[in-house]
Amino acid sequence: MKARRLAPIAAIFLAASLAACNPSSAKSETDSKPSAPAAAASAPGAPADGASAAPGAPASGSDLSLVEAIAQIPAADESRTGYKRDSFRHWVDEDKDGCSTRNEVLLAEATKKPELGAKCALTGGEWLSYYDEVTVTEARKLDIDHMVPLAEAWDSGASAWDPDRRMRYANDLDSERSLVAVTANTNRSKADKDPSEWMPPADSAKCTYLADWTATKLRWKLSADGKERAALEKLATGCSDTVVKYEVAP
Repeated sequence: MKARRLAPIAAIFLAASLAACNPSSAKSETDSKPSAPAAAASAPGAPADGASAAPGAPASGSDLSLVEAIAQIPAADESRTGYKRDSFRHWVDEDKDGCSTRNEVLLAEATKKPELGAKCALTGGEWLSYYDEVTVTEARKLDIDHMVPLAEAWDSGASAWDPDRRMRYANDLDSERSLVAVTANTNRSKADKDPSEWMPPADSAKCTYLADWTATKLRWKLSADGKERAALEKLATGCSDTVVKYEVAP
């Protein structure tokens, strides 16, 4: 099974990021998670100054404020010419353990672990969709969202990649926030939109989502056009304590 940090650690980082976005909120996304938000301060790898980190981001790599990270995204016009969804092969079973990328993400992000049956069938379990703060108890009701949608990735540079790199992008288990388990409704509402056109409905998700989006763009050296960059910069207001961590994909 592909190694990813266990869900409780991801939850800790998520709690830190949401706390930075909503310091006065009486209820955060983590209220229904097993780990207490207070654990964020002492979590291994947490920033020493208490600043929030993009949840699930690699422990090493760049460490920038959200505004600084947005400024690092390359600028370029977008073009969807030639895009086909099947240009990005997914969901694969890269490590040949019987679990596809979809199920690997579900196993990693479960707040209550499901039972693993034959052919990686999942029963039971519990997940928290941070886009809308909805708790889900059936895996089939979750979609795995590409943080930067496949069409947006194509527009932003992936059109020049070879098929192998596009496959690795579509199944990126090495950075936990490249792929995220969310309710089908929010994933389908988002579709292929960038943050100038769509943001998660939960206010508590704002800073986390912006950090995840920016980290994914930087990880894969994807560009942003003027409309997207302007939206990111405007939306980043109020996320001054959010820190973006990422590692450039090989």
